[in-house]
Amino acid sequence: MNVVRPERKLRILNLLVEGNSIRSTERLTRTHRDTIMRILVAAGEKCRLFLDARMRNLQREHWEIDEIWTFCRKKEGRLTAAEKATGIWGDQYLFLAVGLETKVIPTFVLGKRTGDNARTFMKDLAGRLRPGNPERHQLSTDGFSPYPDAVAEAFRHATDYGVIIKNYHPDLVGPGRYGPPDMTAATRRVICGTFDPKDICTSHVERNNLTIRTFIKRYTRLTVAFSKKKLNLEAAISLNIAHYNFCWVHSTLEQTPAQAAGLADARWPWRLDRLLEAAGVLDTDTYSW
Repeated sequence: MNVVRPERKLRILNLLVEGNSIRSTERLTRTHRDTIMRILVAAGEKCRLFLDARMRNLQREHWEIDEIWTFCRKKEGRLTAAEKATGIWGDQYLFLAVGLETKVIPTFVLGKRTGDNARTFMKDLAGRLRPGNPERHQLSTDGFSPYPDAVAEAFRHATDYGVIIKNYHPDLVGPGRYGPPDMTAATRRVICGTFDPKDICTSHVERNNLTIRTFIKRYTRLTVAFSKKKLNLEAAISLNIAHYNFCWVHSTLEQTPAQAAGLADARWPWRLDRLLEAAGVLDTDTYSW
């Protein structure tokens, strides 16, 4: 067996966070795809632990929350009854939050679009936020019905929370399909707290979905680069979100989200090698054959 050297491992992970597929990375690095997958899974697990430790006591922020769809192994309509019962194949939704000011992603949950996962996500998010008295955190979500109860259970009404529902008009095409000027394009509703309805918004987290589909190959539509295992999908998400938070210089901030949130040195952004060293990724051996 041959040990993959840290320099080669770093190159592999650099290619993956820049949106390359497993097989294209295999061709570019001349490393077997099974080895690349083991490197990805190990790096993803370490990055998730790193994020869990670092994403704590976050400052007051307006958090926009959304879910982004993908599938694992098969699309939902092709699953057998037994496969549906496992919950690990078919449709998979990534629940995540994005800070309006810092653009930081504090946490995520991957799973079915269910009330249980909505509650799990909200409880995890609530545990990462600095208490907001007298200024409270703000939350904006879409109209997914389990969210209000999930927010109430996790935050116990200690936050300002509003829902936005876009009014889709199937008879319209093009940019105006959510309502022309003489129609209401969206309905905003304050659920709790003192929230100006004009401020209820999910546009920024929806724009972040484009970034995810660009840089996580498994989320790129109409390709063969989908996940066959949920474990691999979770690892790819963890690696990319850690890279986004600590290494990606956001164009509107001119710094990384972690810098904007006070979680990293404000003088310069981290490079991927520093992130991987901090997460302990480059310390572990990976074997190929």
